[in-house]
Amino acid sequence: MTLKDKPIVSVVMGSDSDLPVMEEATKILEQFNIPYELFLTSAHRSPARTTTFAKNAQQRGIKVIIVGAGAAAHLAGVIASETLLPVIGVPIDATSLQGLDALLATVQMPGGIPVATMAIGKAGARNAALFAVRILAVGNETMRNDLIKFVDDMAKEVARKHDNLVRVNA
Repeated sequence: MTLKDKPIVSVVMGSDSDLPVMEEATKILEQFNIPYELFLTSAHRSPARTTTFAKNAQQRGIKVIIVGAGAAAHLAGVIASETLLPVIGVPIDATSLQGLDALLATVQMPGGIPVATMAIGKAGARNAALFAVRILAVGNETMRNDLIKFVDDMAKEVARKHDNLVRVNA
């Protein structure tokens, strides 16, 4: 990805402390050469900024929005209420409830405000990016082929690890 690449995925966080988790999403996007942007906003501390971001995302060329948030985790739902773009939520472990509060807040959207919700934490961020790739690959044969290769490589890695395990324990 170069600076001239126009982002098509937005990776949004409710706090800069969410970055270590959300970097897992950016690694996947980079692996698939998908231009992305990082955006920091808060549903509670900067609601006008959040609304402006969501309302303008599509006209800026964004096709999918990945949102990481902890605690009350209203960010994905607020963004989804202000755009027609697909929104993928990543609950983040930011409280003593170990992300369960964020998971429940992200997954319990009212009818009409869809948010695809992933697992809590880094695995969820990775899967959010992979889900974005799957959405984008619907209309992009090159990306679809890259995704097929990615899935095939995962299967080959499992087989390789099995072979190593059998050799070690033989």
